[in-house]
Amino acid sequence: MLKVAVPNKGALADSAAAMLREAGYRGRRESKELVVRDADNDVEFFYLRPRDIAVYVGSGTLDVGLTGRDLLLDSGSPAEEVMALGFGGSTFRYAGRPGVAADVTELAGRRIATSFSGLVRADLDKHGVAADVVKLDGAVETAVTLGVADVIADVVETGTTLRNAGLEVFGDPILTSEAVLVRPATRDDSTAVDVLVRRLQGVLTARHYVMMDYDIRVELVEKACALTPGLESPTVSPLHDKGQVAVRSMVPRHLTNRIMDELYDLGARAILVTDIAACRI
Repeated sequence: MLKVAVPNKGALADSAAAMLREAGYRGRRESKELVVRDADNDVEFFYLRPRDIAVYVGSGTLDVGLTGRDLLLDSGSPAEEVMALGFGGSTFRYAGRPGVAADVTELAGRRIATSFSGLVRADLDKHGVAADVVKLDGAVETAVTLGVADVIADVVETGTTLRNAGLEVFGDPILTSEAVLVRPATRDDSTAVDVLVRRLQGVLTARHYVMMDYDIRVELVEKACALTPGLESPTVSPLHDKGQVAVRSMVPRHLTNRIMDELYDLGARAILVTDIAACRI
């Protein structure tokens, strides 16, 4: 039975649960459930602190897990990233009082407060900078005001919290993160893991694409297919009217309305768009 680690709470939990549900797996019914057995899919889900997931997976205790790239790299676990999951995006950056530093090379001898000490130490080592890393749990924005640190390193989304604390980001991002699927670095090939990966890839594809159908004159079909090439090739079917064909193709969701407008201007009619519930590519 495949053992999968899932975030039990926090920013990743709801999106991870939704993605697994769309992939056809059973989820927990209430937040107090720590282990859920999905007998139909031969999978057992373990709901853990997101920060601990990479550790469990890296040790081989669990087969795979859903966690953040930042948490994976900060943990020092030998687990490896299998695929990005398309949610939980964030940027990890340095921040401080205006003018305190322009980039990481100016942090030598400074105190840096962070909840991600592993990431920060790795970045400092990469740049050959010797600084004092102050490990804190939870919010670190007040560390400068309270005199605990000179600068901080933290996850930045909109930057509003930092500005409210009188801080601003500086230098290049330390890391761009999102939710990822991880597995042990040393492992045997697993059909169950391959199935999970295909299902999750199917969810990502279904979220990013829609199915578009339309009717077009035969002499215009090549121009229409150039607008809707699909992933491999569109399906073109003859209609009762010999001068018309029906075309079906997957198109990027964010381009849907622009493509519909261009098809209409070309002469296509009966243009329909439907969501894709699931797919295998």
